[in-house]
Order: sequence, then structure tokens, then C-alpha cells
Amino acid sequence: MTRTDNSRAALVASLNALLADCFALYLKTKNFHWHVAGPQFRDLHLLFDEQATEIFALTDLIAERVRKNGADTLTSIGAIARSSRIVDQDATTQGSEAMIAELKADNEALILALRETKAAAGAAGDNATDGVIDDWTDQAEQRVWFLGQLLK
Repeated sequence: MTRTDNSRAALVASLNALLADCFALYLKTKNFHWHVAGPQFRDLHLLFDEQATEIFALTDLIAERVRKNGADTLTSIGAIARSSRIVDQDATTQGSEAMIAELKADNEALILALRETKAAAGAAGDNATDGVIDDWTDQAEQRVWFLGQLLK
């Protein structure tokens, strides 16, 4: 493998890990959307749904970047589970503040993953991926900001 091939392989691995993280974060956000309760129910129910929709929309864009780099994407829930760095949350009785804090932390972790993928895109000379990640990072930063404001 040449240096370029190695850089491209590293980018694809980073994109696929990012794809797995987005799917896992989408499911967790939907879980909280479905199970939130309490005085802020309506606002949080709607916020979590908005955020889940935004995260889900990223999955196709990320997968298309993998394919445009000539590689295969993740193909199953098992592949997502093996590749995701987002920890599952199966509890259905968490308080809303715990849900908010967990989603905030997971979105912060996603921002770090996005920055790693941006660096990999730069190393691989993939200007399109490098550029589009800025928008994805901005979206994640906005989710962190909104969630953080709820914890004050």
C-alpha cells in the first residue's frame, strides 16, 4: 500500500466509525424521545425528536462519503455495534436531566470524532469530506449548546 492508499484506508475507517456513532446516537436520542417524562416532557420530547432527525440525516451523507472514496459502508446492526464508540443506554426510566447530560456528553464525543475524521480527510486529500465536516461539527456543537443550556 502506498501512503495515499494508507491515508484513504484510514479515512474510510474513520468515516465508518463516525457512521456507527451517528446510528448509535440516533437510536439513543430516539430512545430518550420515546421515554422522557416529567414537567419538561413536551419540550424535551420535541427537542429529542428534532435532534434525532438531524443525526439520522447525517448517516446517509457519511455513507455516501465512504462510497465516494471507493469503499464499502457498514452493512448491519452488528457492524454498527462493533464500530460505535457511543455507549448504549437501555434504561427507560432515567430522569430527564440524566438523559440531557448523557446526550450532551455523547454529542461532545461525536465532535471529537468529527475532528479526527476531518484530519483523516485532510491527510487523504479528500477536500469534499474535509469541507462538509465543518457543517456536521457545527450541528453537533449546536446540539451540545442546546442541551447544555437545559442543564443550567
